[in-house]
Amino acid sequence: MQFVRSLFSALRRVVHSLIVPLTVAAAFLPSASHAKDAEPVMLGYAKCAHCTPLSLTPQYATGVKLSAIPFNTGNDVLTALLSKSIDVAQVTYLHYVTALDKGFKVVAISGQINGGSQILVANNLPVQSGDWDGLKKLIMEYKKEGKPFRVAASRGNAQDIHMRGAFLTHGIDVNKDVQFVNIPNPADHVQALRRGEVELITSVEPYATQIREVKAAKFFAFPYDQSAGKLSNLIITRPDVIQNNPQGVLETVRAIVKVDDLMASNKPLFIDTIQKVTGLDKVVATGAVDNLEPDYRMYRTPAVAIAKMMHELKYVNSDVSDAVQNNLDYSFLEKVTGKPKSQLGY
Repeated sequence: MQFVRSLFSALRRVVHSLIVPLTVAAAFLPSASHAKDAEPVMLGYAKCAHCTPLSLTPQYATGVKLSAIPFNTGNDVLTALLSKSIDVAQVTYLHYVTALDKGFKVVAISGQINGGSQILVANNLPVQSGDWDGLKKLIMEYKKEGKPFRVAASRGNAQDIHMRGAFLTHGIDVNKDVQFVNIPNPADHVQALRRGEVELITSVEPYATQIREVKAAKFFAFPYDQSAGKLSNLIITRPDVIQNNPQGVLETVRAIVKVDDLMASNKPLFIDTIQKVTGLDKVVATGAVDNLEPDYRMYRTPAVAIAKMMHELKYVNSDVSDAVQNNLDYSFLEKVTGKPKSQLGY
């Protein structure tokens, strides 16, 4: 019996001598959960009402350190993405098509918010709201008299393509019948109208509502009766980001979906977010929200229609319809929502 007790004691000492070093070593190894943590992600967005909810994504992100960085315009955001200053970008479908046309490698991973466009006309123009025939007649009168009928937008944003598509639908040629004026920063639209520099402007929320509130112009139409519909914002990234940090991209999309659902269900929060980011008052923010639709889906058929329309309008050099479809990556939305791409706009 004494021999057996001595044997067990010896075995315990051997086992202990093996376990302790393993336990100490394990303390210095990354845990399974830590090993799966994503690399940090920098998300860029423009300062429009559509885009302001993205300022909330860092606090709703899990599993990734997400930074949301505001830029003045969508063009600035796209430039930052292509120069690798940021990892993920909120742009418009128009930016997406333009980037593909120029040969840049970009991938769309999520929608964000649609709508947000208004066509506004100078207060002194004898045109009634929604009277496209009257607007076309007035434009032709200007043309006959040799006067430029100046229409403005921020080139490269969704409102620009919405306006061009609506004009095309109603028989107005943006390249021949009117003079296009590019005002890059939407915040400058109101002053352009007040100074009489343009006859018509298509602006983005909340600046469109602000223009109406301060009576710098009058409402003419929502330019959604064209093939692009209300499509506006899109979330894109680069292939190298997806390859190097797929978990970070996934968690970024998850945060965007959470915030989109929150904006759709909590209008007061949406209004408050617009106020905080833009500095505009509650009346303007409320009006803007009425013209916005949170939507994380990516709509393939209208996206292709935008590409074709942009080519037809000579906005891009080539028809990139195939590239538009081939670079819509639904896999992250599918994982986050548990839905097939057929339910996500494909």
